[in-house]
Amino acid sequence: MAGRAQIQTNNSALIAMIADEDTITGFLMAGVGNVDLRRKTNYLIVDSKTAMKTIEDAFREFTSKDDIAIVLISQYVANMIRFLVDSYDKPIPAILEIPSKNHPYDPAHDSVLSRVKYLFSAESVARR
Repeated sequence: MAGRAQIQTNNSALIAMIADEDTITGFLMAGVGNVDLRRKTNYLIVDSKTAMKTIEDAFREFTSKDDIAIVLISQYVANMIRFLVDSYDKPIPAILEIPSKNHPYDPAHDSVLSRVKYLFSAESVARR
């Protein structure tokens, strides 16, 4: 499409995850897990003992790595670091908020969905 910036893609991009143990386990069973040469994983299991700084650091690390295309984050975890999620504005890696076993998804709190709704409403108004 003319006028649109090209997004660089990597042939072997990973999915990173920040979520509860059950959600992470499900994705690991589906083959999403990765451990690099430095023994760093592409996921963070969050429980009641996980420090806020650990969650923030994992989010910053995953969103700054070149080999990650998508960061899946449980919505209740995203709410804990909402200021970071809302201020993130790059297309890759994409941030997707997902439900977890004990915390249902609430579209009212999803910042990505809010941005998409805004863009589509702005485009529809501009076309008229």
